[in-house]
Amino acid sequence: MRLRDRVWPGLRTRSIWFEALLALVSTGTVVIGVVSPEARLAPDAVLVTGGVLLVLTLLVFRRSVPLAPFLVSAVLGALVPALTIGMLLTAYAVGRYDGRWPVRITAAVLGAVALAQPWTVGTVNEAVGAVGGVAVALVLPAALGIWQRTRAQLLAALRERAERAEGERELMAREAVLTERTRIAREMHDAVGHRVSLMVLQAGAIEVAAADRERVEQLAAHVQAAGRQALEELRQMVGVLRADEGAPLAPQPGLESLEGLVAESRAAGMEVELRAPEQLAVDPSVGRAAYRIVQEALTNVAKHAPGARVCVELERRPEELAVRVVNGPAREPATDAPSGGYGLVGLAERVRTLDGRLDAAPRLDGGFAVEAVLPA
Repeated sequence: MRLRDRVWPGLRTRSIWFEALLALVSTGTVVIGVVSPEARLAPDAVLVTGGVLLVLTLLVFRRSVPLAPFLVSAVLGALVPALTIGMLLTAYAVGRYDGRWPVRITAAVLGAVALAQPWTVGTVNEAVGAVGGVAVALVLPAALGIWQRTRAQLLAALRERAERAEGERELMAREAVLTERTRIAREMHDAVGHRVSLMVLQAGAIEVAAADRERVEQLAAHVQAAGRQALEELRQMVGVLRADEGAPLAPQPGLESLEGLVAESRAAGMEVELRAPEQLAVDPSVGRAAYRIVQEALTNVAKHAPGARVCVELERRPEELAVRVVNGPAREPATDAPSGGYGLVGLAERVRTLDGRLDAAPRLDGGFAVEAVLPA
């Protein structure tokens, strides 16, 4: 910190002229005190001591130690009444730069005694004049200083609150963007990833059934259909991200789409059994989450346990929907399909947003189980 900031805090370039004006006024009061017939000190002593002390204490310490110049001004005002004008500035400084009420009260008492000089008051008119002088020279500037300090503190608090609110808005905006990006990535992984996994599985089945032309044509048709659906879903997702295009979105899949999902998996060569009540009345968000859980579980079976038997079971409990997907051990070599490892993580995030719980763990028989309980 520079010396100027320590001795003269708050000084700015725009206030230099104001400080110079104060110096001029202070020096003028000293000169007036010297030539005043009421001065009870030698002119040379008043000029040297009064001028130096008043100007230096009034300007140098007016902001950092406002009580010091006030006391000097009170003493000089008591000795030379013409120097009372200095108390106007120092009383304002005490109210403006010192927020301690004991200091303010002490300064007010000392200043009132120095101004009024009660031992010299003999008549009612003199008492009224003394009180008026105290009010004008002491109370009014101190009140203005307190008001200015309160106003500055209020403006600083409002500025800090506005900056904090702006920072919070920026943080919330970044979190919203991150959340939306995560949601879109999860949807693309669940929708497009499942189709691509089925295509990989069906392409492998085509290689195995190369001698059976009818089977190859059937599997090729399934690959073609899965590819078209993957492209359509990808186009819809990309259309959402493009602000200049309005992409028509199909309804989000729910429990009513589970049979179609299981049928697609069976057509790809998977052995899937579906156990679910005919009527399941749940919230659309819960049904969509249940669909994505089953979809991701079937995708993982196709990648990591080809040929395994899969059982998809839905159970309606009081205020809950239980979804369980269990597969046995793989009966064929696993494919080398790439995996980002975010499938179960995305499911856990989706279930957590619904205040549900998800368990995914391998079984003793070499299979895998995914079980979720969703509030419904």
